[in-house]
Amino acid sequence: MNFMILDIALLVLFVIVISLFLYKNRKNLKKEGLLLLYKTHHGISAINKVGNKYKKTLKFLSYVCIGLGYLLMAGILYLFGRIVWIYASRPDIVTAVKVPPIMPLVPYIPQIFKLTFLPPFYFIYWIIIIAIIAIPHEFAHGIFAAYNKIKIKKTGFGFFPFFLPVFLAAFVELDEKKMAKKSKFAQMSVLSAGTFANVLTAIFFFGIMVLFFTLVFTPSGVIFNSYAYSVVNVSDITMINGISLDNPNMEEISSLIEDNETFNDIRVDSDKYVGVKEISKDYKRVALFYDAPAIKAGLEATITKIDGVKIENISQLDYKLSKKSPGDKVMISTQTEEGAKEYEITLEENPGIKGRAWLGIEFPNIENSGILNKVVNYLFAFKKPNVYYESKIGVGLFIYNLLWWLVLISFSVALINMLPVGLFDGGRFFYLTILAITKKEKIAKKTFSIVTYLFLFLVLLLMVFWIFSLIK
Repeated sequence: MNFMILDIALLVLFVIVISLFLYKNRKNLKKEGLLLLYKTHHGISAINKVGNKYKKTLKFLSYVCIGLGYLLMAGILYLFGRIVWIYASRPDIVTAVKVPPIMPLVPYIPQIFKLTFLPPFYFIYWIIIIAIIAIPHEFAHGIFAAYNKIKIKKTGFGFFPFFLPVFLAAFVELDEKKMAKKSKFAQMSVLSAGTFANVLTAIFFFGIMVLFFTLVFTPSGVIFNSYAYSVVNVSDITMINGISLDNPNMEEISSLIEDNETFNDIRVDSDKYVGVKEISKDYKRVALFYDAPAIKAGLEATITKIDGVKIENISQLDYKLSKKSPGDKVMISTQTEEGAKEYEITLEENPGIKGRAWLGIEFPNIENSGILNKVVNYLFAFKKPNVYYESKIGVGLFIYNLLWWLVLISFSVALINMLPVGLFDGGRFFYLTILAITKKEKIAKKTFSIVTYLFLFLVLLLMVFWIFSLIK
């Protein structure tokens, strides 16, 4: 049975069960703003017990929470600025991604928008992740509130009534009047405690993800990035698809290249190319795919065996090919989404190394600049680049993808929650910071209001850029 059908059936069953539960306990439902909240007292005694028992630890962690809150706020401001810049200056990226900038976390986003660079996101992932993220987040708020002698009135969960009645978020309802009377430090520790819990969740499950991957997955193939190509001057092109260009005209050549996605024959002197990889912005240089064996055969991106011998990394692939001569035939096994596939390919001579057999694939070393990219590359160093991994157990990939989404969403929620906007904990956190600096409530409120409206304007601007990217 297709897992998607099973997952959707689980979603339908969950909606029915939750609907019956809410109907039976409708006296506990209350409408607040856009949300419909189910309120209870479950968990309050446990929260109070922790908050009152570990006072020394919580006092120290209060400083950690606030410090982390400022780091996360700085981080989300930087990322938000980068996103605005990308939407304003790179419509090609916006068009490729397709997802609107304002999109709730719902199941099947990668499948709906065909985001092949992301793993699938099922309903069962969604419900597990929401529970794992929301409950520690809200309980952390409650624990630090209890430590600061702020009364916890209710706990529960909420959802948007105009969507399906599914669990969207947990909450801990505090006595806001008592909260407002506490010191700015106490309030800020309570506000930032949720993001602290999310970061701990992300770190914990990242460790589990790495351990799980190391134990369950094994190298089973090589993923190549590109077919072999060469960068040439546009003016050096002498023929395109049989059209001779004795006196190359820059605009004519650029137009021919730009208006066609595939080519049978592009000539630069005696060299033949069969496709365009990329054109420089000034239209003076172009990357052309060689008429190589791999591209002729339509070889797909994951090579698992050559002549029946298992290939686990680039070194093994290179060694195996180095033993071949131009004109030799090789049987290449690959792994695709549809399953295993085999190709019989005749190797040719490498245009750059005389006498060397050549398949015509490349592994460009893509250097990601920026601190964030370097951190991500370091964290995911347990996965070697260009290596295809297979799970030793049937559900290995399913579990790994669940852990991957859990880590990503945990950290994302921690970041977004510290946006200095009224809707998030970061809004009040920011307001208290300005109040502590200026000592004037009027200035703090005015600054908070300006920053909130600025972010709303930027979000609207992102939507405009996104709409224009779709129209073009």
